[in-house]
Amino acid sequence: MLAVLAVAELLGMSLWFAASSVAPQLARQWSLTTSQAGWLTTIVQFGFVFGAGSAAILNLADIIPSCPYFAAAALIGALANAGVAYAGGFGMALLLRFVTGFALAGVYPPAMKMAATWFRARRGFAIGTVVGALTIGKATPYLVHALPHASARGVILTASACAIASSLLIATSYFDGPFPFAPRPFEWSLVRTVFERREWRLATAGYLGHMFELYSFWTWIPLFIIASVAAEGTAVTPHVRSMEALLAFGTIAIGGAGCVWGGLAADRRGREHLVMLAMAISGTCALVIPLVFGLTLWAVAPLAWVWGFFVVADSAQFSTLVTEAVPPHAVGTALTIQTSLGFLLTTVSIQLIPPLVTAVGWRWVFPVLALGPVFGIASIRRLLGAKRALAAA
Repeated sequence: MLAVLAVAELLGMSLWFAASSVAPQLARQWSLTTSQAGWLTTIVQFGFVFGAGSAAILNLADIIPSCPYFAAAALIGALANAGVAYAGGFGMALLLRFVTGFALAGVYPPAMKMAATWFRARRGFAIGTVVGALTIGKATPYLVHALPHASARGVILTASACAIASSLLIATSYFDGPFPFAPRPFEWSLVRTVFERREWRLATAGYLGHMFELYSFWTWIPLFIIASVAAEGTAVTPHVRSMEALLAFGTIAIGGAGCVWGGLAADRRGREHLVMLAMAISGTCALVIPLVFGLTLWAVAPLAWVWGFFVVADSAQFSTLVTEAVPPHAVGTALTIQTSLGFLLTTVSIQLIPPLVTAVGWRWVFPVLALGPVFGIASIRRLLGAKRALAAA
Protein backbone atom coordinates (compact mmCIF):
# COMPACT_ATOMS: atom_id res chain seq x y z
CA MET A 1 0.00 0.00 0.00
CA LEU A 2 2.94 2.31 0.63
CA ALA A 3 4.03 1.63 -2.95
CA VAL A 4 0.54 2.55 -4.20
CA LEU A 5 0.65 5.83 -2.30
CA ALA A 6 4.18 6.59 -3.44
CA VAL A 7 3.40 5.99 -7.12
CA ALA A 8 0.18 8.01 -6.86
CA GLU A 9 2.02 10.93 -5.27
CA LEU A 10 4.79 10.78 -7.88
CA LEU A 11 2.25 10.92 -10.69
CA GLY A 12 -0.08 13.46 -9.09
CA MET A 13 2.53 15.98 -8.01
CA SER A 14 4.02 16.17 -11.50
CA LEU A 15 1.49 19.00 -11.96
CA TRP A 16 3.35 21.34 -9.60
CA PHE A 17 6.21 22.48 -11.86
CA ALA A 18 4.57 21.55 -15.16
CA ALA A 19 4.44 25.18 -16.30
CA SER A 20 7.57 26.29 -14.44
CA SER A 21 9.69 23.68 -16.25
CA VAL A 22 8.85 25.34 -19.57
CA ALA A 23 8.86 28.90 -18.21
CA PRO A 24 11.54 30.09 -20.67
CA GLN A 25 9.37 29.02 -23.64
CA LEU A 26 6.23 30.53 -22.10
CA ALA A 27 8.15 33.71 -21.27
CA ARG A 28 9.14 34.09 -24.92
CA GLN A 29 5.62 33.27 -26.09
CA TRP A 30 3.94 35.79 -23.77
CA SER A 31 6.83 38.29 -23.40
CA LEU A 32 7.19 37.73 -19.65
CA THR A 33 9.74 39.21 -17.25
CA THR A 34 11.68 37.02 -14.79
CA SER A 35 9.29 38.02 -12.01
CA GLN A 36 6.23 37.14 -14.12
CA ALA A 37 7.75 33.77 -14.99
CA GLY A 38 8.17 33.19 -11.26
CA TRP A 39 4.45 33.71 -10.81
CA LEU A 40 3.83 30.50 -12.74
CA THR A 41 5.01 28.79 -9.56
CA THR A 42 3.95 31.41 -6.99
CA ILE A 43 0.31 31.27 -8.08
CA VAL A 44 0.31 27.50 -7.52
CA GLN A 45 1.49 28.16 -3.98
CA PHE A 46 -1.37 30.64 -3.48
CA GLY A 47 -3.87 28.14 -4.85
CA PHE A 48 -2.52 25.46 -2.54
CA VAL A 49 -2.77 27.82 0.44
CA PHE A 50 -6.39 28.67 -0.34
CA GLY A 51 -7.24 25.03 -0.90
CA ALA A 52 -5.46 23.86 2.24
CA GLY A 53 -6.85 26.73 4.30
CA SER A 54 -10.40 25.98 3.18
CA ALA A 55 -9.91 22.31 3.97
CA ALA A 56 -8.54 23.17 7.40
CA ILE A 57 -11.37 25.52 8.35
CA LEU A 58 -13.97 23.01 7.16
CA ASN A 59 -12.07 20.03 8.64
CA LEU A 60 -12.37 18.28 5.25
CA ALA A 61 -9.31 16.08 5.82
CA ASP A 62 -10.92 14.70 8.99
CA ILE A 63 -14.48 14.41 7.63
CA ILE A 64 -14.20 13.15 4.02
CA PRO A 65 -12.63 9.71 3.49
CA SER A 66 -9.13 10.14 2.10
CA CYS A 67 -9.56 7.92 -0.96
CA PRO A 68 -12.31 9.84 -2.81
CA TYR A 69 -10.89 13.15 -1.56
CA PHE A 70 -7.50 12.41 -3.12
CA ALA A 71 -8.88 10.93 -6.35
CA ALA A 72 -11.22 13.84 -7.05
CA ALA A 73 -8.57 16.43 -6.27
CA ALA A 74 -6.00 14.81 -8.59
CA LEU A 75 -8.53 14.71 -11.43
CA ILE A 76 -9.51 18.37 -11.01
CA GLY A 77 -5.85 19.37 -10.91
CA ALA A 78 -5.13 17.40 -14.08
CA LEU A 79 -7.92 19.12 -16.00
CA ALA A 80 -6.94 22.61 -14.84
CA ASN A 81 -3.30 22.02 -15.71
CA ALA A 82 -4.19 20.71 -19.17
CA GLY A 83 -5.98 23.99 -19.81
CA VAL A 84 -2.65 25.84 -19.49
CA ALA A 85 -1.47 24.10 -22.66
CA TYR A 86 -4.23 25.90 -24.57
CA ALA A 87 -4.33 29.17 -22.60
CA GLY A 88 -4.53 32.24 -24.79
CA GLY A 89 -2.36 34.36 -22.53
CA PHE A 90 -0.60 34.84 -19.23
CA GLY A 91 -3.73 35.86 -17.29
CA MET A 92 -5.67 32.72 -18.17
CA ALA A 93 -2.61 30.58 -17.42
CA LEU A 94 -2.35 32.11 -13.94
CA LEU A 95 -6.01 31.38 -13.22
CA LEU A 96 -5.63 27.76 -14.30
CA ARG A 97 -2.42 27.36 -12.29
CA PHE A 98 -4.23 28.73 -9.24
CA VAL A 99 -6.94 26.08 -9.64
CA THR A 100 -4.22 23.46 -10.04
CA GLY A 101 -2.65 24.49 -6.74
CA PHE A 102 -6.06 24.57 -5.05
CA ALA A 103 -6.68 20.99 -6.17
CA LEU A 104 -3.24 19.78 -5.08
CA ALA A 105 -4.20 20.65 -1.50
CA GLY A 106 -6.32 17.51 -1.72
CA VAL A 107 -3.41 15.41 -2.96
CA TYR A 108 -0.48 16.31 -0.72
CA PRO A 109 -1.68 16.55 2.95
CA PRO A 110 -4.20 13.66 2.73
CA ALA A 111 -1.48 11.32 1.41
CA MET A 112 0.57 11.82 4.57
CA LYS A 113 -2.45 10.95 6.69
CA MET A 114 -3.16 7.93 4.48
CA ALA A 115 0.39 6.65 4.98
CA ALA A 116 0.07 7.14 8.73
CA THR A 117 -2.89 4.72 8.83
CA TRP A 118 -0.52 1.93 7.75
CA PHE A 119 2.47 2.72 9.96
CA ARG A 120 2.93 3.52 13.61
CA ALA A 121 6.43 2.48 14.72
CA ARG A 122 8.07 3.44 11.38
CA ARG A 123 5.83 6.34 10.49
CA GLY A 124 8.83 8.58 9.74
CA PHE A 125 10.05 6.18 7.05
CA ALA A 126 6.55 5.82 5.57
CA ILE A 127 5.83 9.53 5.31
CA GLY A 128 9.40 10.10 4.14
CA THR A 129 8.82 7.65 1.30
CA VAL A 130 5.61 9.43 0.27
CA VAL A 131 7.26 12.86 0.35
CA GLY A 132 10.25 11.44 -1.53
CA ALA A 133 7.96 10.15 -4.25
CA LEU A 134 6.17 13.47 -4.62
CA THR A 135 9.55 15.22 -4.78
CA ILE A 136 10.54 13.08 -7.76
CA GLY A 137 7.09 13.74 -9.20
CA LYS A 138 7.65 17.49 -9.03
CA ALA A 139 10.89 17.02 -10.95
CA THR A 140 9.45 14.89 -13.76
CA PRO A 141 8.41 17.79 -16.03
CA TYR A 142 12.10 18.75 -16.24
CA LEU A 143 12.92 15.18 -17.31
CA VAL A 144 10.23 15.28 -20.01
CA HIS A 145 11.51 18.69 -21.08
CA ALA A 146 15.00 17.22 -21.54
CA LEU A 147 13.74 14.85 -24.23
CA PRO A 148 14.60 15.85 -27.80
CA HIS A 149 11.95 18.04 -29.45
CA ALA A 150 9.79 18.20 -26.28
CA SER A 151 7.36 21.11 -26.64
CA ALA A 152 5.91 23.20 -23.83
CA ARG A 153 2.44 21.84 -24.60
CA GLY A 154 3.72 18.26 -24.57
CA VAL A 155 5.36 18.70 -21.17
CA ILE A 156 2.21 20.20 -19.65
CA LEU A 157 -0.13 17.56 -21.08
CA THR A 158 2.17 14.74 -19.97
CA ALA A 159 1.90 16.01 -16.39
CA SER A 160 -1.91 16.04 -16.66
CA ALA A 161 -1.92 12.48 -17.97
CA CYS A 162 0.20 11.43 -14.99
CA ALA A 163 -2.26 13.07 -12.57
CA ILE A 164 -5.22 11.30 -14.16
CA ALA A 165 -3.38 8.00 -13.71
CA SER A 166 -2.79 8.96 -10.08
CA SER A 167 -6.49 9.55 -9.52
CA LEU A 168 -7.41 6.20 -11.04
CA LEU A 169 -4.75 4.37 -9.04
CA ILE A 170 -6.02 5.68 -5.70
CA ALA A 171 -9.68 5.20 -6.63
CA THR A 172 -9.14 1.56 -7.57
CA SER A 173 -6.35 0.37 -5.25
CA TYR A 174 -6.18 2.27 -1.96
CA PHE A 175 -7.86 1.56 1.38
CA ASP A 176 -6.99 2.69 4.90
CA GLY A 177 -4.67 0.61 7.06
CA PRO A 178 -4.99 -0.88 10.57
CA PHE A 179 -4.37 2.45 12.33
CA PRO A 180 -7.15 4.64 10.91
CA PHE A 181 -8.06 8.05 12.24
CA ALA A 182 -11.72 7.97 13.20
CA PRO A 183 -13.87 10.44 11.23
CA ARG A 184 -15.24 13.34 13.25
CA PRO A 185 -18.17 15.70 12.78
CA PHE A 186 -17.35 19.28 11.91
CA GLU A 187 -16.07 21.38 14.85
CA TRP A 188 -15.07 25.02 14.73
CA SER A 189 -12.95 24.37 17.81
CA LEU A 190 -10.68 21.86 16.04
CA VAL A 191 -8.45 24.60 14.58
CA ARG A 192 -8.11 26.16 18.05
CA THR A 193 -7.24 22.75 19.51
CA VAL A 194 -4.36 22.49 17.07
CA PHE A 195 -3.00 25.98 17.75
CA GLU A 196 -3.11 25.43 21.52
CA ARG A 197 -0.50 22.67 21.30
CA ARG A 198 2.95 24.18 21.96
CA GLU A 199 4.66 21.19 20.34
CA TRP A 200 2.64 21.80 17.18
CA ARG A 201 3.56 25.49 17.17
CA LEU A 202 7.29 24.78 17.53
CA ALA A 203 7.25 21.99 14.91
CA THR A 204 5.41 24.31 12.53
CA ALA A 205 7.88 27.14 13.19
CA GLY A 206 10.70 24.79 12.18
CA TYR A 207 8.71 23.84 9.10
CA LEU A 208 8.35 27.50 8.14
CA GLY A 209 12.13 27.92 8.20
CA HIS A 210 12.44 24.84 6.01
CA MET A 211 9.81 26.10 3.55
CA PHE A 212 11.37 29.55 3.26
CA GLU A 213 14.32 27.84 1.62
CA LEU A 214 12.80 24.85 -0.17
CA TYR A 215 10.44 26.15 -2.83
CA SER A 216 12.52 29.19 -3.70
CA PHE A 217 15.44 26.82 -4.29
CA TRP A 218 13.32 24.46 -6.39
CA THR A 219 11.83 27.31 -8.42
CA TRP A 220 15.01 29.19 -9.23
CA ILE A 221 17.79 26.59 -9.36
CA PRO A 222 17.00 25.76 -13.03
CA LEU A 223 17.43 29.42 -14.01
CA PHE A 224 20.54 29.68 -11.82
CA ILE A 225 21.98 26.77 -13.80
CA ILE A 226 21.11 28.44 -17.12
CA ALA A 227 22.68 31.72 -15.94
CA SER A 228 25.79 29.87 -14.75
CA VAL A 229 26.22 28.18 -18.13
CA ALA A 230 25.83 31.56 -19.85
CA ALA A 231 28.43 33.10 -17.51
CA GLU A 232 30.83 30.28 -18.38
CA GLY A 233 30.55 31.30 -22.03
CA THR A 234 29.34 27.93 -23.33
CA ALA A 235 27.58 28.08 -26.69
CA VAL A 236 23.84 27.47 -26.35
CA THR A 237 22.99 24.32 -28.33
CA PRO A 238 20.11 21.84 -28.05
CA HIS A 239 22.50 19.46 -26.30
CA VAL A 240 23.42 22.11 -23.71
CA ARG A 241 19.76 22.93 -23.11
CA SER A 242 19.05 19.23 -22.63
CA MET A 243 21.93 18.96 -20.14
CA GLU A 244 20.60 21.96 -18.22
CA ALA A 245 17.15 20.36 -17.99
CA LEU A 246 18.63 17.03 -16.88
CA LEU A 247 20.69 18.76 -14.19
CA ALA A 248 17.59 20.61 -12.98
CA PHE A 249 15.66 17.34 -12.89
CA GLY A 250 18.40 15.61 -10.93
CA THR A 251 18.74 18.50 -8.47
CA ILE A 252 15.06 18.23 -7.51
CA ALA A 253 14.58 14.48 -7.97
CA ILE A 254 17.55 13.50 -5.78
CA GLY A 255 15.50 14.89 -2.92
CA GLY A 256 13.38 11.74 -3.21
CA ALA A 257 16.34 9.69 -2.00
CA GLY A 258 16.96 12.36 0.62
CA CYS A 259 13.44 11.95 1.99
CA VAL A 260 13.76 8.17 2.31
CA TRP A 261 17.16 8.55 3.98
CA GLY A 262 15.69 11.20 6.25
CA GLY A 263 12.84 8.90 7.27
CA LEU A 264 15.19 6.05 8.12
CA ALA A 265 17.58 8.34 10.01
CA ALA A 266 14.73 9.99 11.89
CA ASP A 267 13.27 6.66 13.01
CA ARG A 268 16.73 5.58 14.15
CA ARG A 269 18.21 8.74 15.72
CA GLY A 270 15.21 10.98 16.32
CA ARG A 271 13.28 13.41 14.15
CA GLU A 272 14.60 16.56 15.79
CA HIS A 273 18.21 15.49 15.28
CA LEU A 274 17.57 14.69 11.63
CA VAL A 275 15.83 17.97 10.76
CA MET A 276 18.55 20.06 12.43
CA LEU A 277 21.28 18.17 10.57
CA ALA A 278 19.51 18.49 7.21
CA MET A 279 18.84 22.20 7.65
CA ALA A 280 22.45 22.84 8.71
CA ILE A 281 23.78 21.18 5.54
CA SER A 282 21.25 22.76 3.18
CA GLY A 283 21.81 26.20 4.70
CA THR A 284 25.55 25.77 4.19
CA CYS A 285 24.96 24.88 0.53
CA ALA A 286 22.96 28.09 0.10
CA LEU A 287 25.92 30.06 1.43
CA VAL A 288 28.63 28.41 -0.70
CA ILE A 289 26.92 27.84 -4.06
CA PRO A 290 28.04 31.28 -5.36
CA LEU A 291 31.56 29.83 -5.42
CA VAL A 292 30.72 27.50 -8.34
CA PHE A 293 28.69 29.99 -10.39
CA GLY A 294 30.11 30.34 -13.89
CA LEU A 295 32.16 27.16 -13.66
CA THR A 296 31.60 24.00 -15.71
CA LEU A 297 28.44 21.99 -15.09
CA TRP A 298 30.65 19.28 -13.62
CA ALA A 299 31.45 21.73 -10.81
CA VAL A 300 27.90 23.05 -10.35
CA ALA A 301 26.17 19.66 -10.40
CA PRO A 302 27.72 18.05 -7.27
CA LEU A 303 26.93 21.01 -5.00
CA ALA A 304 23.46 21.49 -6.50
CA TRP A 305 22.69 17.81 -5.98
CA VAL A 306 23.97 17.78 -2.40
CA TRP A 307 21.74 20.77 -1.71
CA GLY A 308 18.83 19.08 -3.47
CA PHE A 309 19.33 15.94 -1.35
CA PHE A 310 19.34 17.69 2.03
CA VAL A 311 16.97 20.59 1.36
CA VAL A 312 13.97 18.24 1.43
CA ALA A 313 15.33 15.32 3.47
CA ASP A 314 13.67 16.74 6.60
CA SER A 315 10.37 17.73 5.00
CA ALA A 316 8.37 14.65 5.91
CA GLN A 317 9.65 14.69 9.47
CA PHE A 318 7.99 18.02 10.20
CA SER A 319 4.73 16.38 9.18
CA THR A 320 5.49 13.33 11.30
CA LEU A 321 6.19 15.58 14.30
CA VAL A 322 2.77 17.13 13.79
CA THR A 323 1.00 13.76 13.69
CA GLU A 324 2.57 13.06 17.09
CA ALA A 325 1.82 16.49 18.60
CA VAL A 326 -1.98 16.65 18.31
CA PRO A 327 -4.90 14.37 19.22
CA PRO A 328 -5.61 11.65 16.61
CA HIS A 329 -8.91 13.22 15.61
CA ALA A 330 -7.14 16.48 14.66
CA VAL A 331 -4.28 15.05 12.60
CA GLY A 332 -5.70 15.89 9.18
CA THR A 333 -6.56 19.43 10.16
CA ALA A 334 -3.19 19.93 11.88
CA LEU A 335 -1.29 18.78 8.79
CA THR A 336 -3.40 20.97 6.54
CA ILE A 337 -2.87 24.09 8.66
CA GLN A 338 0.85 23.42 8.84
CA THR A 339 1.23 23.01 5.11
CA SER A 340 -1.00 26.01 4.29
CA LEU A 341 1.13 28.31 6.47
CA GLY A 342 4.32 26.93 4.96
CA PHE A 343 3.15 27.39 1.39
CA LEU A 344 1.90 30.89 2.15
CA LEU A 345 5.45 31.77 3.21
CA THR A 346 6.83 30.34 -0.04
CA THR A 347 4.92 32.97 -2.01
CA VAL A 348 7.17 35.54 -0.34
CA SER A 349 10.47 33.67 -0.64
CA ILE A 350 9.91 32.79 -4.31
CA GLN A 351 9.25 36.41 -5.25
CA LEU A 352 12.19 37.56 -3.15
CA ILE A 353 14.65 36.26 -5.75
CA PRO A 354 13.88 38.36 -8.91
CA PRO A 355 14.62 41.73 -7.23
CA LEU A 356 17.82 40.24 -5.81
CA VAL A 357 18.81 39.09 -9.30
CA THR A 358 18.39 42.67 -10.49
CA ALA A 359 20.37 44.01 -7.56
CA VAL A 360 23.26 41.57 -7.22
CA GLY A 361 23.02 39.11 -10.14
CA TRP A 362 22.38 35.36 -10.15
CA ARG A 363 25.67 34.50 -8.43
CA TRP A 364 24.70 36.01 -5.06
CA VAL A 365 20.94 35.40 -4.79
CA PHE A 366 20.87 32.12 -2.85
CA PRO A 367 22.72 32.96 0.41
CA VAL A 368 19.61 34.80 1.65
CA LEU A 369 17.79 31.44 1.76
CA ALA A 370 20.09 30.31 4.59
CA LEU A 371 17.98 32.50 6.91
CA GLY A 372 15.28 29.80 6.77
CA PRO A 373 17.43 26.97 8.16
CA VAL A 374 18.81 29.27 10.88
CA PHE A 375 15.30 30.05 12.11
CA GLY A 376 14.19 26.44 11.68
CA ILE A 377 17.07 25.02 13.71
CA ALA A 378 16.39 27.47 16.53
CA SER A 379 12.71 26.43 16.65
CA ILE A 380 13.45 22.70 16.67
CA ARG A 381 16.03 23.13 19.44
CA ARG A 382 13.27 24.70 21.53
CA LEU A 383 10.93 21.82 20.64
CA LEU A 384 13.54 19.30 21.72
CA GLY A 385 14.04 21.18 24.98
CA ALA A 386 10.29 21.26 25.62
CA LYS A 387 10.02 17.50 25.07
CA ARG A 388 12.91 16.80 27.40
CA ALA A 389 11.40 19.03 30.09
CA LEU A 390 8.05 17.25 29.72
CA ALA A 391 9.72 13.83 29.95
CA ALA A 392 11.59 14.85 33.10
CA ALA A 393 8.48 16.25 34.78
